[in-house]
Amino acid sequence: MRKLEAVEDARAIMTKGLDWGVFKWLMEKPKVRKIADRATEALNDAEDKVKATWTDDLKRAYNHLATQATANGKKTAKDAGKFAPDVLETARKIFEADEETETMRLDAEDTFAEGERKLSVAMAREGAQKALATYDLHEKAIRKAEAAAKAK
Repeated sequence: MRKLEAVEDARAIMTKGLDWGVFKWLMEKPKVRKIADRATEALNDAEDKVKATWTDDLKRAYNHLATQATANGKKTAKDAGKFAPDVLETARKIFEADEETETMRLDAEDTFAEGERKLSVAMAREGAQKALATYDLHEKAIRKAEAAAKAK
């Protein structure tokens, strides 16, 4: 996966933000939010482009896993037998990486929001660290999706 300018910009500002005080965070928050949103959008677009190159079987297996959420949020194996085991396993690994990425992204956003409410520099810094980790995790998930596309 090639580096994305929007993600590199977000990494740079989040890294700088680790040293900011509360007033700097308050003043820069709109800018940081806009840059973070652009990074997330760039990563999502890159992910979508990669997944568009998958085989139809892999796309169906991934979509099957995505739609199998039960009421308590767990995934089921219902109807999994209609997919080749290796295709289903590949889809499962990518789906789990995507789920982990989204969970971490939401946690970073919640941490930022809570830090803003409490005017907490520590929470803003923690949110920045979580955002940086999220970018790494999202890129790792995209690389898994790329490997699956190349394995056609």
